[in-house]
Amino acid sequence: MSEDARSAERPPPAPGHLPRTVVGLAIVSLFTDASSEAIFPLVPAFLTALGASNAMVGVIEGAAEFVANILKYLTGLVADQRARLKPLILIGYGLSTTVRPLIAFALSPWHVLAVRIGDRVGKGVRTSPRDALIAKATDRSIRGRAYGFHRAMDHGGAAIGTLLSAGLLWYLGATRTGIATSDQMRTVFLAAAIPGVLAMLALALTREPATAAPLSPSPSEATTLPPALRRALLPIALFACANATDAFILVKAARLGASPVLAPLLWLTLHIVKAGTATSGGRLADRHGKRNALAFGWTVYAISWAAVGFAQRVPVLFLLTAAYGVSHGFTEGAEKALVAELAAGNGRGKAFGAYHMLIGFTALVASVTFGAVWDRFGDAVAFLGSGGIALIAAGVLRRDVD
Repeated sequence: MSEDARSAERPPPAPGHLPRTVVGLAIVSLFTDASSEAIFPLVPAFLTALGASNAMVGVIEGAAEFVANILKYLTGLVADQRARLKPLILIGYGLSTTVRPLIAFALSPWHVLAVRIGDRVGKGVRTSPRDALIAKATDRSIRGRAYGFHRAMDHGGAAIGTLLSAGLLWYLGATRTGIATSDQMRTVFLAAAIPGVLAMLALALTREPATAAPLSPSPSEATTLPPALRRALLPIALFACANATDAFILVKAARLGASPVLAPLLWLTLHIVKAGTATSGGRLADRHGKRNALAFGWTVYAISWAAVGFAQRVPVLFLLTAAYGVSHGFTEGAEKALVAELAAGNGRGKAFGAYHMLIGFTALVASVTFGAVWDRFGDAVAFLGSGGIALIAAGVLRRDVD
């Protein structure tokens, strides 16, 4: 056998660097989240200034997320039929970038509802094709690191957006009065368009690897998920039942008497820790297995989240929040890498669509249930119960070994 033949039989070496496509998409997410997180924390206060009730706030966020979750599945199906995924991603990011700053011109809660739905439509269009493109562009041996890096940049953008919002409000004088006026918030909303434009420029410069057109799936393949993926989605959905919104940490801080000034700092701490650990968590998933990384991360989540319910001092809450952020660093990249690994053939778009839709709906139920348990039985029971569900999910995941 010739040397050329022998070298052709050997598998290609694992790449040492992330593909440029992955890095480009991560930069896009960094700028997009900087734009989004400069706006999102101010929306409840802005709605209150517009005269919205608490129920209206819930309707707006619930409707926006419902639309996004449905579209994540539908565009995942479309992505599997296309040779190029970047056009779908461009449409999704472009729509969000265009619509999001329009909240500055809202004169009633219904205007905010329209903007939030438009923003989430963009997210629903882009998310599954983007995750499928990362899988397509990345070698299997570094896929956990790729998704971890993407999530790290995502959280880094959230931290930048929080600083941007706080800095602008300080410059506009909100810190001197302790209350941000609607005009000051509108200025922040408009300024948030700048990182959104930078995100679109970064996306325009991001190249998609050339691939052949996908084969048309059979009717059964187009509507069903691989058995191994269905089994994996069971513990993932079970963990999502435990994974209530991070905002409950801010509620806990308020219940402990923390100054309102500390809330952005606590939020910033959470995103910095997530950003700092997500890439390393992805590397561990590649080295020791996605399920092992997930099971470990869910266990850390269970312990730290349950402990939050028993925290009685704000400094302790900050430490537990950091530990809680580490748990996300171990799990976010590993989860997506596992979905990509178990998706069959050209079905990654459908797989990610089903994954995102399932997680979105389950997380909504988790947050509503968590709040109801807190109101009825107290915060310690709510946090401890969620931690217990996370441990059960880790056990179910380990039963279905690789």
